[in-house]
Amino acid sequence: MSGDPNILFEQQGSIGMVTLDRPKALNALTLEMIEALHAKLEEWREDAAAQAVIIQGTGPKAFCAGGDVRAVYEAGCEGSDLTQRFFREEYKLNRAIKHFPKPFIALLDGITMGGGMGVSVHGRYRVATEKTIMAMPETAIGFFPDVGGSYFLSRLQEPLGLYLALTGARLDAADALYTGLATHYIASDRLVDTIRELAVLDIVEDEPWTWDAKISEILERHSDVAGESGLAKDIRDISRHFGQNSVSAVLHSLREDSSEWASEHLEILQKRSPTSLAISFEELQRAANLDFDSCMRMEYRMSQACMAGHDFYEGIRAVLVDKDHAPKWSPATLDEVTREVVQAHFHALGESELVVA
Repeated sequence: MSGDPNILFEQQGSIGMVTLDRPKALNALTLEMIEALHAKLEEWREDAAAQAVIIQGTGPKAFCAGGDVRAVYEAGCEGSDLTQRFFREEYKLNRAIKHFPKPFIALLDGITMGGGMGVSVHGRYRVATEKTIMAMPETAIGFFPDVGGSYFLSRLQEPLGLYLALTGARLDAADALYTGLATHYIASDRLVDTIRELAVLDIVEDEPWTWDAKISEILERHSDVAGESGLAKDIRDISRHFGQNSVSAVLHSLREDSSEWASEHLEILQKRSPTSLAISFEELQRAANLDFDSCMRMEYRMSQACMAGHDFYEGIRAVLVDKDHAPKWSPATLDEVTREVVQAHFHALGESELVVA
């Protein structure tokens, strides 16, 4: 057990089990949950009895709907340093998962968004179910795809990453498999049996590669066909409109197309924060040439620029506080987002720079 009642740890055979246990909040991550999970992973990294880690969420709706952005919003309004500590610790956790030396298995049985992607996608195995809803919806709240989103989105088949970053499109299991963000599809009612089989695996200390082979065999045996990907059907439209050299060009391309698909996506983008669209485009362009740790440093710089700005607070107000879903972005149009405004989100932070190692 952990000291935080919202996250549970236990050993099942050779498996370290993590359970996000905040179902009323869709298992959204608090700072305390982030710190507890990071500390436990460091312990299991050195513990020979823990040969793999499984992370899951409780409740019928979500694996993890993201980070506790409401708490960050309130901290920013009050001038609390949580706006620094939350992102610093979250990104360090994302790095710990990315570099975790043992098999890390995420069971994405429900909503998996934002911070939920950060504690799953960087692991070796990502198991989708019929309840999986995956997205990076940050441009709708005046933010940007973080928690390593710059890294994994920039490495998808072009321009899928940009499409997902700008629109916040929701993926089902078939879509998640199509993009590679999920590695397996297992029906929700088979997860208990899957965990049980994983927990009784034999440890082969002198042949660690056999451990991965056995895990893969169990996951494959329980896997099924997820169905046809809607994203795959749309790939021509996505490539045509989102394979542009600027956000303005994306919008222009959509305006020039009279199809229902283009009109729907133009409407989506016109509701997003113009600043978020611009910095997210720049983020993915830069990330394509960066390693993971460099991406996390870049994202921390961006997070702190957003914390000092306007749109994050307005986005959270509109979506989570007043719930009027009518944010007043500033700047209000993409044309008003200058190159200087965009570049300011990537400036080094000096002594407060994120140290991920």
